[in-house]
Amino acid sequence: MKLLLTSAGIKNRSIADALVEMLGKPIAEASALVIPTAAYPAGGPAAAWRIVSGHAMTPLCEIGWKSLGLLELTALPSIDSAQWIPIVRETDALLVGGGDPLYLAHWLQQSGAADVLPSLQDTVWVGVSAGSLVAAPHLGQDLSDWQSPSGSVEALGLVDFGIFPHLDNPNMPEFGLADAERWAAALDVPGYAIDDQTAITVIDGEVAVVSEGHWKLFD
Repeated sequence: MKLLLTSAGIKNRSIADALVEMLGKPIAEASALVIPTAAYPAGGPAAAWRIVSGHAMTPLCEIGWKSLGLLELTALPSIDSAQWIPIVRETDALLVGGGDPLYLAHWLQQSGAADVLPSLQDTVWVGVSAGSLVAAPHLGQDLSDWQSPSGSVEALGLVDFGIFPHLDNPNMPEFGLADAERWAAALDVPGYAIDDQTAITVIDGEVAVVSEGHWKLFD
């Protein structure tokens, strides 16, 4: 699977061009499934609706996909896997919205979706904030207000680094550089602090930064 890990979605031309390159086709010819699950504990139903309807401040669904479907993780345990796994395998991109990363990690695992990911060779995972953080090996509780029933802070481990989003966003004072430095000091893996104009691509294990803003690697 190819990863496009963003802080705030497809915010500029550089990130959009990276997405097209990873898809291997124009966005207008690509199918996508949006996963809004992380939004519920962070912003409630209205936040999930904004992601799906294209009214969020993190461009994701509204960028001109050929087809778009909704993949709600909390519903999957009650549905026969034969009804949704083939659809996931056939789609070009998974659009994973922001919100609470621990809640998202929990439901990716509980739903069985995490078990399907290794088989998605050509799919592009497009993460926004929590949807990017969840690719890391584990998550710090300080980036989440939700607590797993098991107390676990394990994430997907799709990459071997952590991500600190929204760096220096004036509307999010808790994501300043000093906060990023404290976050990085507690990591046992490298960490990228990225602003809302920056994304990280991972293709065949190769990591690259795409940015029209600023970012910092804590190695």
